[in-house]
Amino acid sequence: MHVSDMNPLESIATEVIETFDIKAPPIPIESMLQHPRPDMWQEVDIARLSGGFLSVKEIYSPRMSLARLLARHIATSEWGKTHNLRELLKEEEQIYAFARMLIMPMGMVKALSSGARVPMTMSFHFEVPEEDARLRLSELVNYL
Repeated sequence: MHVSDMNPLESIATEVIETFDIKAPPIPIESMLQHPRPDMWQEVDIARLSGGFLSVKEIYSPRMSLARLLARHIATSEWGKTHNLRELLKEEEQIYAFARMLIMPMGMVKALSSGARVPMTMSFHFEVPEEDARLRLSELVNYL
């Protein structure tokens, strides 16, 4: 597979992970929100988020809520504007997909053994709900 065949959001998500020098899961979403790199976004005070904002359906649901918040912050930041994210993230569904890319980066999913690339194992590995892991695996089916 050639890089140009990849969804542009995948390469942007990979760039974000590299910018934060993250080498292994779980991705520190909370820390990324609180300690942005220069020209990215304003620091987010996680303590000020309302309880209604964070989904608590599953143990890892709040992390997905924060990943979506991070995706929105990246999209509206100067950094996001220079990466054309406003055009790429026009619909809510695209923001959800970008959040999954951030919290389960393609390179880290590829690094898992084929036996570990199942929703239950990925849920524990990346600290995400199983449903999000299942969706991410279906998004990556052509790349793994």
